[in-house]
Order: sequence, then structure tokens, then C-alpha cells
Amino acid sequence: MNYCEEESAIWKKIVRKLRASGCVFAEDEARLLMSSSKNSTELAKLVDRRIAGFPLEHIIGWADFCGLRIELDPGIFVPRQRTEFLVRQAVALTRPGDVVLDLCCGSGALGAALVALTERIELHAVDIDPAAVQCARRNIHLDQGFVYEGDLYDPIPVQLHNRVNVIIANAPYVPTEAIKFMPTEARVHEARLALDGGADGLDVQRRIVAEAPRWLAKGGYLLVETSEKQAPLTAELFAQYGLIPKWVRSEEQDANVIIGSRSGQI
Repeated sequence: MNYCEEESAIWKKIVRKLRASGCVFAEDEARLLMSSSKNSTELAKLVDRRIAGFPLEHIIGWADFCGLRIELDPGIFVPRQRTEFLVRQAVALTRPGDVVLDLCCGSGALGAALVALTERIELHAVDIDPAAVQCARRNIHLDQGFVYEGDLYDPIPVQLHNRVNVIIANAPYVPTEAIKFMPTEARVHEARLALDGGADGLDVQRRIVAEAPRWLAKGGYLLVETSEKQAPLTAELFAQYGLIPKWVRSEEQDANVIIGSRSGQI
């Protein structure tokens, strides 16, 4: 058996193991695990961790998001593919030189994607989790933006009052009682702080929307990811605080975003 045949045999064996454990994309995951290991012993350990339910992205140390390689540490919220829809909506509304605020930034995936996909924005990102902030500071470089540790708007410089053109937030929106129904890899291996949105899932969204008018420039936008079920309630929150809401949805990615304009022009 030559090297290519041996490698193919190893790949097929791993695919079978991953499929048996319930991995939907076993073929792709097998390739990633193989490329992330230095030898057969390390590969076996990586495969065992995946079978045990650890998120693939935590095992290999990165996630693919908007074509970027986002570094991830164990326990950090893994950016979902559906959230790329939120980024695309923000990109469409962002102009060169805009001030952009990424709340609940986690690994910094959204902010890093916005920097890559837009021109000369002034990015400010914030998260309350110190571990997430450390991760975000590796994904958002010093010459790309500022990353703060703190609770929502608290650490943002006051000089940005009424100057922010776009606020983007993938805040936790899973209702507390629904967390127990989430996949094990999320429920067990991601920080609960990044998942739990309170009794109805809207606790953090309420705080974000309530303070947004104080920070948004005239004609600025707030974009929040939410679920299809919660979208009407999130839209009501926007209207309650003077932001004219628009609900946009991607059927393909099962993604829902509420966009609010301070001026009402969307």
C-alpha cells in the first residue's frame, strides 16, 4: 500500500467513526482533523474528542466564517454559518469611514469579517467574557479595530455618543429553558453566557435596543440576529425605542435579522 492509499484508508476509517457518532459532515470533518494533527497518535486523540462531543472548531482551534480563519479557544462561542447573513446585511449598509460597533463580539468573528468586507471602517468590539475578549484580540488586530472587555456599551468611549453608524449584535437569544434542548457540543462546551438570553430569550436584546438611540448617528442602523419565532417581538422592541424595524430573512440559512434605522430610512 502506497502513502496515498494508506491516507485514504485512514480517512475512510475516521469517516465511519464520525458517522457512527452522529456527525453530519463526517467526510469534511475527517479531512480537517487529519490536516490538524502531526502524527497518528495526535490524530487518534482529536478523533476521540470529536466522538466525545467536543465542537470540531474547538478541537482544531479555528472556524471558517465569511471566508476567514477565525481562531477559537475552548469554551468560546462558535460563530454559526447562519450569522454570515447578519454580516452581509451590515456590509450592505456600511460606508467607507463609518464607525461600527460589534456588541457581544465573542471571538470577534463578525468584526473581523466586517473589516475584511468593507472599506476603512472604525471598528469597536466588546464582550463581557474575558476569555472571549482575549480571543477577539487575536482575530481583530490592533490596526483593524478596538476590542473592549465589559458589559455591552459600558466600556465604549463616550466620545462615540451619536456617532456610531452601524451597531451589529449577535447577542444570546436562546430562552433559558430551551438551552437543555440544544446540541451537546453547544450546551456543554460553549459558555452559557453566550447562549442564555433569559426567560424569553430577549433580555440582552432589550438592553441593546434601549441604549442604541443614544449611540447611533442620525441615519444609523442597529442590526440584531434573532430567531423566526422571536423576530416579531424583537421588531416591537425596536419600535418601542424609536427605531423603525425591518425584518429580513434567509430561508437558505434559516437566519433572521431585524434592522432598525434611527431615521426610519432602510
